[in-house]
Amino acid sequence: MAQPGTGHMAKKPAEEQPAEKPTVTNRWWVDLGGTEKIKSKRPPGPAGSQFFQVAHDFEQERARERLTDNNLKVLTAADPPAGGWGYVRLAETTYPERELERIKKLVALPPYARGVIIDCGRSIRVLVTGTPLGERLLELAVGEAPSFDCWVHHEWVHEALFDDADRALRALRGFIRHYLSPDGIAEYELIAARA
Repeated sequence: MAQPGTGHMAKKPAEEQPAEKPTVTNRWWVDLGGTEKIKSKRPPGPAGSQFFQVAHDFEQERARERLTDNNLKVLTAADPPAGGWGYVRLAETTYPERELERIKKLVALPPYARGVIIDCGRSIRVLVTGTPLGERLLELAVGEAPSFDCWVHHEWVHEALFDDADRALRALRGFIRHYLSPDGIAEYELIAARA
């Protein structure tokens, strides 16, 4: 645009200047390549190799027997009364007393069952059995991922996983009726005899 009478082109004001058009090269978020990752062969991690070395001779049957033996030893040592609870503390820190009392009320052991709460500090295990002690054993691990296991005559017969502790504790009441009540035992024995 020429100024009248000067013959020179005048500059446009800044707001009228055309903006620099975007190009791929002036955008930081555009990957232009050029950097290649060098892949090198790494030695196996010590954690994984240690695990497999330890687990190499693992005998699951022997571990299961030891677990049920340990549970039976805990039950015998705690000697809970029929319809009542025993308590075993395994850690310096303890599970909150108020929560322990709430669990006892929520589970509410019937007269044919007896239980032990094993306090591991941040988590607990609940063992419940009938008479004779340990013949039928229910175990509920209450922590981040609650789980239930049941043994009848030292044979593992049931496992269940739960989303939260309250759901697991409510389910434990049903498992107690199913596996430890006189009617539940009679039904279980009848089914086992047919098999």
